[in-house]
Amino acid sequence: MNPFSFFLLLLIVVPVVEIYFLIQVGSAIGALPTVILIVFTALLGAYLFRLQGLSTVQRIQASLSRSEIPAVEMIEGAMLLVSGALLLTPGFVTDIVGFACLIPLLRRKFALSILESQLINTSSFQGGSPFQQSNTDSSNGDIIEGEFKRDDEDISSLEDKEK
Repeated sequence: MNPFSFFLLLLIVVPVVEIYFLIQVGSAIGALPTVILIVFTALLGAYLFRLQGLSTVQRIQASLSRSEIPAVEMIEGAMLLVSGALLLTPGFVTDIVGFACLIPLLRRKFALSILESQLINTSSFQGGSPFQQSNTDSSNGDIIEGEFKRDDEDISSLEDKEK
């Protein structure tokens, strides 16, 4: 199944499932408690999202200060963004998935499994700049070695001699 078809299927199935569960919970506990519960989960999720996001940013900064590539932390950050969107979406199924993404142990295991399964191109995680050329290719004829001298130094030295 291509990604577009999968996304279209999600756009159809998720709202239907959410509406079903909202109706079921609403008929069990009432309409007003259901609305209050939805608002409460959104507020709690936003608060937890903020805490987890700040700790992830701190871990990214710590990795960068140690000159390490924060690959796992970057994937966790993306998962936190998805989690925040799911938690702000009204519904119980999206809240369950969103809260599951907020659990640090589950999030780290999922991020590591993404890296290990090579869903992300691991060659981009090898040190250095993506625009940096390797020094092993000496066949490139565009490199010209030489020395240079600034012209303004010559002019200032000539002016000093004239004085």
